[in-house]
Amino acid sequence: MDLQWMAWTTPTALFFIGIAIMLAGMTVWEVVSPTAEAKGFLPMRTTRGDRLFIGLLGSAFIHLGWLAATTVSLWGALAVSLVWTAFVIRFG
Repeated sequence: MDLQWMAWTTPTALFFIGIAIMLAGMTVWEVVSPTAEAKGFLPMRTTRGDRLFIGLLGSAFIHLGWLAATTVSLWGALAVSLVWTAFVIRFG
């Protein structure tokens, strides 16, 4: 199987491994402790999985905005994204 066209780099692999670990962790957490919908600062009732998805979606937009607005390294966008996702999961 020739996968040379995919340009798998270490950061790309770590990104997808991180997403897979988050999804597996959320699945185990859901099986161990089923969630109930909750109302936080988001304008709708959400579950943990909903908040994870919203956090990841927001992180994608943070990274895109960072790329559009600055030439600074993406490590700053990663830090902002981690804070954003943790905030949404906890208080969303």
